Amino acid sequence: MQQLAQDGAATPPGPAVSTFTLPNGMDAVVIEDHRAPVVTHMVWYRVGAADEARGESGVAHYLEHLMFKGTDTIPSGRFSKIIAENGGQDNAFTSYDYTGYFQRIANDRLSMVMEMEADRMANLRLTEEDANTERDVVLEERSSRTDNDPQSLFFEQMAATLYYNHPYGVPVIGWRSEIEALTRKDALAFYERHYAPDNAILVVAGAVTPEEVAALAERHYGPLTPSGAPAYERAKEPPHLAERRVAMTDARVRQPFVARTYITPSYRTGAAGEAEALTVLGDILGGGASGRLYRQLVTEQKIALDAGGYYSGTARDDGSFSVYAAPRDDTSLADVEAALDAVIAEIAETGPTEDELRRSIMVLTSSRIYQQDSQSSMARLYGRALTLGLTVEDVRQWPARISQVTAEQVRDAALSLRREASVTGTLAGEPEAAAEPGAAPDERAEAGE
Repeated sequence: MQQLAQDGAATPPGPAVSTFTLPNGMDAVVIEDHRAPVVTHMVWYRVGAADEARGESGVAHYLEHLMFKGTDTIPSGRFSKIIAENGGQDNAFTSYDYTGYFQRIANDRLSMVMEMEADRMANLRLTEEDANTERDVVLEERSSRTDNDPQSLFFEQMAATLYYNHPYGVPVIGWRSEIEALTRKDALAFYERHYAPDNAILVVAGAVTPEEVAALAERHYGPLTPSGAPAYERAKEPPHLAERRVAMTDARVRQPFVARTYITPSYRTGAAGEAEALTVLGDILGGGASGRLYRQLVTEQKIALDAGGYYSGTARDDGSFSVYAAPRDDTSLADVEAALDAVIAEIAETGPTEDELRRSIMVLTSSRIYQQDSQSSMARLYGRALTLGLTVEDVRQWPARISQVTAEQVRDAALSLRREASVTGTLAGEPEAAAEPGAAPDERAEAGE
């Protein structure tokens, strides 16, 4: 095992963070938090929906569900029950770039959860019944969260239009037709390729010492065999030469809105300071009621009911920057879109004011301080960063880098938002059709369902 590395005295204030790597290639991060005798134990895999083969969308999320089935030592369905019987909570999540599994439990149960997590990393057992039942669960999840929600369908269409070739254009949950075709064999093939210690990161936050975690990790994860599989090569997005548009109508929509998403550099792909400037720009434009978009479109011009924006820069490949606005009844979607453009053009020409820059930096750096109060938030923060190819030092130095962002950098960030690398979408309700004589009213619409 590589020697434990700890932050030195020159690092910013915050919890003590240590790292080590097991001989089989599994990386580990320990975040000390001794305020209560509990720990958050997480295993992050450097694989997500963007690593699926074409035609198998949803298999990463499908496997996440199946990981709660059984092994030779833990019967099917018992994993979460054992955690609950020991006073803990557990769950999992799938994103484009990573898949994570976590337990929050008393620190004297850490060895137990490590043993269980290591077991299912190497010894997952699936029956055809397990696979078929869980596929139906995923299909129902897609129905409830996406197919029955016009906004979710709209943003799914937006992403599919923005990306011609990169897998970020495919929904994490998968396309329904492809989910329906997923099999036990597909899930196990994905598992055998990607679920191994050399493709995983262990994160433990809580009332433990680095030495304790290292000893337990070596005992439980150390014997696991690395896969040695090469990194999955994702399809590349070709250069964007023309802006794209989506116009969607749905009878269930009561409040129309317009949204635009630009492809931008991420914290991993951007030049030094680029992602930080986009982060500050996102807060200046979209930071709630004090953001420039809300202030100008809602408070001052009174043409919108809501308006905002945000930067999504935590990605292995490119990030994105989004803006949106919902017009008042007497304002058209075209007019509110023009107002969005005017605000972006203004900040691209003159940059932010000193007050805006100062407030944004204070809000962003303060939020990181508040985040340190949450053990699970800190575990997620470090786990997410490392799966994307960033480092512990990147996380620790982030507040300092945000504090150094200048007005000129924010202006340049606004200038970098190219319409050619964007998709603009409108979502509206369908025009009311004249009812046929004797036709009954639509009870679902009346009930607001």
